[in-house]
Amino acid sequence: MTRNKFRVVVAVAGLIVVVGAAVGISRSEAEPPGPSQSAPDQSQPQAVTVTDLQAKSLTVESVVEGGFVDQREVAGIIDFNQDRLVQVFSPWQGRIVDVFVKAGDDVKKGAPLFSVDSPDLVQAESSLISAAGVSELNRKILDRARKLFEVQGNAQKDVDQAQSDEQAAEAAYKAARDALRIFGKSDAEMDKLVSSRKLDGHLTIASPIAGRVTARTAAPGLLTQPGSGTAPVTVADLSAKWLVANVPEYLLPRLQLGALVEVSVLAYPGRKFEGKVSNIGASVDPTTHTIPVRSELNDPKHELLPQMLATFVIHTGELMKSVSVPSNGLVREGDGTTTVFVTRDGRTFERRAVKTGLTQNGRQQILEGLSPGEKIATNGALFLSNALALATR
Repeated sequence: MTRNKFRVVVAVAGLIVVVGAAVGISRSEAEPPGPSQSAPDQSQPQAVTVTDLQAKSLTVESVVEGGFVDQREVAGIIDFNQDRLVQVFSPWQGRIVDVFVKAGDDVKKGAPLFSVDSPDLVQAESSLISAAGVSELNRKILDRARKLFEVQGNAQKDVDQAQSDEQAAEAAYKAARDALRIFGKSDAEMDKLVSSRKLDGHLTIASPIAGRVTARTAAPGLLTQPGSGTAPVTVADLSAKWLVANVPEYLLPRLQLGALVEVSVLAYPGRKFEGKVSNIGASVDPTTHTIPVRSELNDPKHELLPQMLATFVIHTGELMKSVSVPSNGLVREGDGTTTVFVTRDGRTFERRAVKTGLTQNGRQQILEGLSPGEKIATNGALFLSNALALATR
């Protein structure tokens, strides 16, 4: 009897568990999804209508086609154009006597920079004076030999020997003059030296280019040697500068010699300096995986200074035509999409998602979503987005 009661109790308990599970499953299937599972409401309005007063505060512009160039922005520095920067040395060893310029002076080509007392110049001048005397003496000997030959006072061989000596002396004299030309002496200066027979070892070093003195270490009494140590004077043409940058190696296929660049510096906000790529490095830096790229910039007003930080844009593609709108006509929505507000009558504005591309000169390239001739809101687009958001609440 006890066993039968126990079996009945177990059976009833099992039945209760099964029924409870069935009820739970039924409730689970019947309950609607919670808020976290709700799908977006596709019936939300995508257009907003404004009042006449609100419409006056909006700007509507037509969608047009514009030109865009694929370009990349890279950081770099301004530097002297090393092809137009000259470190001026004395071509001969000597001590500096006078200095005629200081750092910051503008000089013309041929302007005197400093003078040197050169023993080599004294030796060359002495050789010229000596050669001039020997040449004049041999010329007189030749004239005398010819006159004697006319009266049979000597033989033909004496005339020939005198002529040979005169030619050798004349050649030595010309060589001595050529040696002084290396020092920059003119024919007039050499003629004066020969006539006065007064040695002057002062050598004036002139600027080989027009430009500005960017550095000066020259001082009276200092010994200078050609190409040794620091240059006494450095002159640079400031009308042209270099922009030097390390460009990521993945941009190498897009880099071309002669490609246009636009340069910006912090000192002149909003200004653009134009230049061209003049050199692309032959190797990649193994540490940074960048390539040195150099561009030449025109700077006629000398506004760019060496070592200025610069940001420059390299044009890496051809000019392409594409749908274009003002950048202030775009709205970045909370979900990350970019939208514009299209209108036909200036009162009702429809929100439309677009796919964007390049941004240049305050305009945005539109790849998808708009066609030329359509009209969109520019100033006030954000107001329309907020108004539409309030309408959907």
